[in-house]
Amino acid sequence: MASIFSRIVAGEIPCYKIAEDEQFFAFLDINPLTLGHTLVIPKKEIDYLYDLEDQQLADMNVFAKKIAIAIKKAIPCKRIGSAVIGLEVPHAHIHLIPIMKESDMLFSNPKLSPAPEEMEHVAESIRKQLT
Repeated sequence: MASIFSRIVAGEIPCYKIAEDEQFFAFLDINPLTLGHTLVIPKKEIDYLYDLEDQQLADMNVFAKKIAIAIKKAIPCKRIGSAVIGLEVPHAHIHLIPIMKESDMLFSNPKLSPAPEEMEHVAESIRKQLT
């Protein structure tokens, strides 16, 4: 069965899309740690990030860098934290999280529940910063 992320890529499940290219897709996490928390995934379903071929992993990191730069311009923060956990969805992904302090990256923190209008505003703000 396709992962929830594969279903998002296929358009079966709606998302707040940030960007995509032939290989990768970026969208807002619907239960973010901070506003702007974005997931970057390969379109090809692979269970774990470090199972990717070397070139695809390198390309994914370059794609993620572009997204992180756009997030940093759009969302007030000191840094964009990056995390690879991969336990919750069996589809390789990188979390890009706007942070002001290290504890903003704690996945045990309560998740936010932004309104759809706020999520769309955040997504649009990030998309406008992509160059």
